Amino acid sequence: MKETQTLVAESTVAIDTTPAQVWKAITTPEIIHRYLLGTTVKGEWREGGWLTYEGEYEGKKYKDKGEILKMEPEKVFQSSFLSGTMEDKPENYHLVTYNIWEKDGQTMVTLSQDNIHSEKELEHASSTWQKVLEKLKEVLEEEEV
Repeated sequence: MKETQTLVAESTVAIDTTPAQVWKAITTPEIIHRYLLGTTVKGEWREGGWLTYEGEYEGKKYKDKGEILKMEPEKVFQSSFLSGTMEDKPENYHLVTYNIWEKDGQTMVTLSQDNIHSEKELEHASSTWQKVLEKLKEVLEEEEV
């Protein structure tokens, strides 16, 4: 069986806030809605808990799902992710990871997504995640959370 190489999309942003505020923003559905493209997120906020994502993107409604795999407060939030347009089988899941750390008085956030199969998908995912992180920065620096 031939091993298929996959790509990883990764975006990073520096935010003038604390790791605690970033953690709150990535684990609170009402705040997530403000920076994650208007997505409504529901779930069981614990390792092994389920997640659903519903909304509209580029004029199309979607309902995606995943499972929380790792919650290390103020450091790592990792979940599986399955697009509602894909068949529910293991090879179609992505691993989405937020890594949080402090550097020079700011909080750094890297958002990555694995299991990407083409340069076109990589470009789209990287661009989308960069927009999400820029909006997260805006919400945390300019709005009340």
